[in-house]
Amino acid sequence: MTTVYDVPADNLIKETAQDLKENVKLPYPDWAQFVKTGTSRERRPQDPDWWWYRAASILRRVYLDGPVGVQRLRTFYGGRKNRGHKPEEFRRASGKILRTLLKELDASELTESSRTGRKISKKGRAYLDKISSKIAQKQQT
Repeated sequence: MTTVYDVPADNLIKETAQDLKENVKLPYPDWAQFVKTGTSRERRPQDPDWWWYRAASILRRVYLDGPVGVQRLRTFYGGRKNRGHKPEEFRRASGKILRTLLKELDASELTESSRTGRKISKKGRAYLDKISSKIAQKQQT
């Protein structure tokens, strides 16, 4: 059985984002078109599908890292802030985006909340494994 560990991350995230947008119908909030993904960014994302790519990336991260909270995800998605002449410093990503996406993934039953953080549900594990096996079959042919 092919799992998330067996396929390249970029292919998995791309396929999962496409499926989340078309089949799962993960909602895109109105405010998402105006926000930056963190204080380390200068502009908002240029890709119109960035919301579903971030959701797919979060789903993969929850699958790999086990129980995960918003703070760990903020650190993972953070980056270096350009401060002009001063040295660059690390800044964490926006928590509102991550919280909203985790709630939507919980509502679609792909993740579940526990005392130690969010973890992948059985439905979410099967969902990602199915997409992984589809990608592996494409790579073999």
